[in-house]
Amino acid sequence: EGRFKSQALLDESALAACMAYVDLNPVRAKIAMTPETSDHTSIQYRINAARVGKTPKRLMPFSQSSKQSMPQSLPFTLTDYLQLVDTTSRYIHPTKRGKVEHTLPTILERLNIEREQWLTLTTQFEACFKHAVGKEVLLEQYAHNQHQQRVQGRQSARRLLG
Repeated sequence: EGRFKSQALLDESALAACMAYVDLNPVRAKIAMTPETSDHTSIQYRINAARVGKTPKRLMPFSQSSKQSMPQSLPFTLTDYLQLVDTTSRYIHPTKRGKVEHTLPTILERLNIEREQWLTLTTQFEACFKHAVGKEVLLEQYAHNQHQQRVQGRQSARRLLG
């Protein structure tokens, strides 16, 4: 189908942006008011599992520490990801109750992405990158490995991922 496409996620920034983009689709579409009330999303599944002290078996686990990533785990903690998605959803959805300070969440500081860049990534993800997503040097490596003459997404990588 023309609506769906595959994009390579080449680094932690790309992974976090894509996860948030997908988890926030129902909020952007005004199907749900908050990420935790958006049915059929991984964030809702993870929150419900965490409430009863479990980890979802069908989803890759988060790292247990912000300082080091475990093999076979997402490179950030569940707490950091929930904070990231919550803050992002409040910026996207300005009518939501509660004033949010304009400080960057911990994960954005670690990923070295500014708030405006993050908002662009999570609201226009597919428009910013066509085939692969990541910092410029990783896009260059990807293009080389794929035997591509041109590095697609270079300008978006510079502007959004540094």
